[in-house]
Formats: sequence, structure tokens, C-alpha cells
Amino acid sequence: MEGDYDYIVVGAGTAGCILANMLSETPRNRVLLLEAGSKDNWIWFHIPVGYLFTIGNPRSDWMFKTEAEAGLNGRSLSYPRGKVIGGSSAINAMIAMRGQAADYDGWASLGLAGWGWQDVLPHFRQMEDHFMGESAHHGIGGGWRVEAPRVSWPILDAVREAAAELGVAKIADFNTGDNEGSGYFHVNQKRGRRWSSARGFLKPVLARANLRLETGVLVDRLVIEDGRATGVRYIRDGVLRTATARGEVVLSAGAIGSVQLLHRSGIGPAEWLSAAGIEPALARPGVGRNLQDHLQQRSVYRISGARTLNETYHSLLRRGLMGIDYALRRRGPLTMAPSQLGLFMRSDQSHDRANIQFHVQPLSLDRFGEPLHRFPAITVSACNLRPTSRGEVRLRSADPHAPPLIAPHYLTTAEDRRVAADAIRATRRLMAQPALRPYRPEEVLPGIAIGDDDASLAKAAGDIGTTIFHPVGTAKMGRADDPLSVVDARLRFHGIAGLRVIDASIMPTITSGNTNTPTAMIAMKGAAMVLEDARR
Repeated sequence: MEGDYDYIVVGAGTAGCILANMLSETPRNRVLLLEAGSKDNWIWFHIPVGYLFTIGNPRSDWMFKTEAEAGLNGRSLSYPRGKVIGGSSAINAMIAMRGQAADYDGWASLGLAGWGWQDVLPHFRQMEDHFMGESAHHGIGGGWRVEAPRVSWPILDAVREAAAELGVAKIADFNTGDNEGSGYFHVNQKRGRRWSSARGFLKPVLARANLRLETGVLVDRLVIEDGRATGVRYIRDGVLRTATARGEVVLSAGAIGSVQLLHRSGIGPAEWLSAAGIEPALARPGVGRNLQDHLQQRSVYRISGARTLNETYHSLLRRGLMGIDYALRRRGPLTMAPSQLGLFMRSDQSHDRANIQFHVQPLSLDRFGEPLHRFPAITVSACNLRPTSRGEVRLRSADPHAPPLIAPHYLTTAEDRRVAADAIRATRRLMAQPALRPYRPEEVLPGIAIGDDDASLAKAAGDIGTTIFHPVGTAKMGRADDPLSVVDARLRFHGIAGLRVIDASIMPTITSGNTNTPTAMIAMKGAAMVLEDARR
């Protein structure tokens, strides 16, 4: 591993796998890809329902936890992050969602040239291999496989009808720039198997002589000489070693991991670094700030007269039949993403576009890793797509093995508390529509005893709210005159030459939907920028 490379990519997650593919496409570029996790040689990385086993498992998950959150009434949440090639795309919900055109036009309005919707759309199309075929919105032949779900549930059809009765239109595709409406999520799968970034972009090119992947390697810090990143120091089998880069070092360890590495390198808010026992080398107050995430309010409704996964889970016969169906046809519940039906709507008419996303599931449980409930039920989760609360990620100590301090600061703004309350009201309106009356939905969570006033609903949101695992923004892209910006519009680190950050951490504001596909787009666009700049 020691020696000179043209590019060192830290993190073989969603972004890192794409970067390794794109940067090594030119044979003269020597690329080193470093991953602290393992290879994806476990069956549950590939069967879609395997997220039930990979999330919360130290083999596949970093097992992070948030601080106790005041907005969640003192609760701490598990904060899953993928610990494997493919990163979180190997354990996530597999939902292919770009967000809204206005998200990216909003980035461009901040002075970030080249990040408007029409600028990023070609990169979304380039990376795709979409089941709907080539069109103005979608591409074919790329490494990012997108397919329709391979299982259906009549109760979800009824929820979609109920949404139509509320005025939420049925749409066929959430990914044309405006996702307001209802539909079934398109998923990152291929013929009933999970399609991670590693499977789509990394594995097909691992035979390239100029690409080297190393797993089980924890990068401790950057090597910086005369204001330029020239390599990394990494730990393998307890031994500290160095790899050097003639061209650039690219951080793609995600909204948590990239911050940890920068802080261990002495780069970040000086007061945070000193408190962690690290000598500040470059004061960048934005590194670790601006954390944004989607918080969902998980409402559970007991139903009758329709099948849900709860009954199947507790029946050995049905579970056996489910396994046979998957083995023979690659269909059925084992192909399920965590959520199947999506609804995007406005919490009230003061919003100019959809600001709430519903994930609707034909199952219910207290939390991931625990058994499904023994009664038939569905989960109707509503999240605020554009939260105004901002959190932080920082080190507890200089020990590279110590877990970070993660404080999302959920529901700390009046706006977020108001939208959370409105989201629960919208859920109740949805479940009261005539289309669902035959199923006699009964609210289990937050419970009919919870009143309809703002204070009661905001407290209930704190009691039942949980992350959808979308941390972004901790090394945000911004203009040089923005004191909290970390990288510029070409993802170059402010103040250090030869260093870029290309992952979800660079989002200045969170996208209006699931964040894995936008992260993949950032990697595609970022790789193109690296190669363009190298030719200048």
C-alpha cells in the first residue's frame, strides 16, 4: 500500500465506490481506495430484507448513537452507518429518490454555480440504469440500477386511495423534479437483490491494474505539507503507516466519518479540537456544524380485514412460503424495502411545494432489531423534508477508535415543532378517509389520548420521532465569504490544496427526500470535476 498514488479516496461507501470507478477509468491514474469496514461477503447484504439484520449489527454498522436530545424528550437514538464496501447503500432502505428541482436551484442561489437542477440532471441520468428506459428524466446503462418493487399489499393501495381523497394526486415517478403526489418507491435492486454502490460501480472494475482496494484500514489523519494534502496515515493491524498522493486526497467517508478524519487532522473549530486533546492546525469553524437529518414521526395503526407482514413474521409456515417464493422467483416480502408507499404533500398551504414525506409500511414494530407486533398493523411515518434545526458532529477524544459525539438537535426550532405537529395531524386526516374505513384503523402510536393542540403534538413528536438515517451537511459547500463553508463549488477544501470532500457532508441544505441517490450524484459530478481540473 505504501508508495505514490495519483488519488487516494478515503471511504468505499456510496460516493467512494463511484469515485474509484470514475477516477481509475483513465489507465494512467493510480487510485487507492481505503475502507475501514469489510467486504460485502454476507448474504444479508444482498437480500433486500437483510436490513433487519445489518442495521444494529457491529459486523455491518458503526453502531453510533446520538446524544440525549432535548427535542426528543431526553431520548438518544441509534444512528446507523454502513461499515462495509458500499457503505450505507449496503444497509439502507434502497429507495431511489432525487429530491426536488428546487432543492438544487436553492443551492445555486447560494452562489454555488453548476449545482442547479439542470446542471445536476445530466449526472443523475448518466449514473442510472432505469427500468423505465431512457427519457428526458432517466438514463440507461449506468451503474445505479433502479427497478419497480416486486411485492404488493392491498392495504397500501387503500392508503394511496385515501391520499387521493385528501387531494394528493397519484403519480408514476417521484424523480422528475417535483415529487408532490403518491406512488410506490422505485428501489435500488436488480431482479430482487439489493444493488449497492459497491455492486454497481466498484466490483465491476476491481480487476483494473491501476485501482487498489484495501478494507479493514482506518485512516487516522491527513498528511499536510506546506498547505497541501499529500497523503494519509492509516492504521492496519495496529500499525500506523502512510500512503502518499501526487494528485489529490478525496474524503468520502460521509457526514460523520469525513468530519472525524478532519478533526483528528487538527482541522475544524479550534475550541472543539482543543477540548478533544488535539492541537489545532487549521481553524475551520464549519467542519462538523450544519448537521441536518430527516426526523420521522412513526405513527402505528392497528387494522383489520387486510394482510400485513406482522402475521407472516409470526407464522413459521408463511415464513417458509415467503422463503420459497424468493428462492424461486425473487419476489415476495424478502424483496421489500423498509417502506413501499410514498406520499409527498404540504403540511399546510403556506408552503410552495411538498414539505412532508410519508413512508408507509405494511408492518409495525417498536424499533429496528425488535420483533414485529403480533397484531395486524401498518406504520405511517411522516417527516419534515426541510428541517431548520441544525446539529453537530465532533470528536470525544483523539482516539481514532472512539465513537463521535453526534447531536442532531432535533426539533429545536419553533418551525420544526410546528411542522412535526402538523405532520401528525396530516397522518390522522389521512387515516380517517373513507377509503380506509373498511379496515377500521385504530391509532396505537402516538395514541388517541394525545390531544390535537400544538403543545401535545409537539411533545408526542419528541416521544415517537426517530431518524430516517439521512445525515448531511457537516462539511458544507459554500462561497469563500461564508464563515461556515468547508468546500467550494468544485468541492475543493477551503485553505488546503489537493484536498476535496465528495460525499453527503457537502450538502448546504438537505434534499427533499431520501439522500442516497443525491449522494451518488454528488460523487458523479465530483469525479468529473477532479478529472477536469487535472487536465487544466
